[in-house]
Amino acid sequence: MLVAQIFLPVALALVMFGLGLTLTVADFARVAKYPKAAVIALVCQVIVLPAICLGLVLAFGLKGVLAVGMMLLVASPGGTSANLFSHLAGGDVALNVTLTAINSVLAVFTLPVVVGLSMAHFMGDQAEVGLQPAKFVQVFAIVLVPVAIGMWVRKKYEAWALKMERPVRIASVVVLVLVILAAIASAFQQLLDNIGTLGPVALLLSILSLLVGYYVPRAFKVNQKESIASAMEIGIHNATIAITLALTVLNDETMAIPPAVYGVLMYLPAAVAARLLSRKKAAV
Repeated sequence: MLVAQIFLPVALALVMFGLGLTLTVADFARVAKYPKAAVIALVCQVIVLPAICLGLVLAFGLKGVLAVGMMLLVASPGGTSANLFSHLAGGDVALNVTLTAINSVLAVFTLPVVVGLSMAHFMGDQAEVGLQPAKFVQVFAIVLVPVAIGMWVRKKYEAWALKMERPVRIASVVVLVLVILAAIASAFQQLLDNIGTLGPVALLLSILSLLVGYYVPRAFKVNQKESIASAMEIGIHNATIAITLALTVLNDETMAIPPAVYGVLMYLPAAVAARLLSRKKAAV
């Protein structure tokens, strides 16, 4: 547990600090440029996807901490790799940056609510965390504070921050891999016992998230580039945050397994979607 208590929070803080280095206040203000796309994407992220995930959890019969682990994952903000996939697919990366910034803030408040309700429903009397203020503060400290510090550094030392974007992006991928390996190692037997169920749930969640992220905005007449950005932002959840919160704030190794499985599987649907959307955009 030493790794979970010390390394993982520090690693996640570095990732979120790196995200902050890529953000400015203008990124939040830019939502005024994409009001329809931003509102639709955020509604999908905060309301539609948790409902879809809940449906998958119930349909596949996940129970207890595994069910909560899936809900923890879907309540986490978009992953940092969403920007890269959006770029490859021909999406509006500026919108991705805006959505990532807003989601990072919103998740501090929505994530404890989703997890608290999920624990109350799926764990009943075993749920010891609930919506304790101390846990809320920990989520705030791990997720939002490093982003704010990164933004401050970006404002004060912009040239250095811009130079660090690529190394930080690479470091984020490395951290994701290490966090997934740590989660799998800490609950390997639970993974073996449940991989037959968790694999399809994680894969379906990834596919449905991408489909919702693209087709819902298109149904509301959002343009192609913005819809692609929405698809990647909504379709790629931050497994690093989910795993770290499970292992540290919630102190449950088994709860980290669903986001770990998702973290491995999500790249295949995301890569296929990026390829298909880039070809679709080129044909338009």
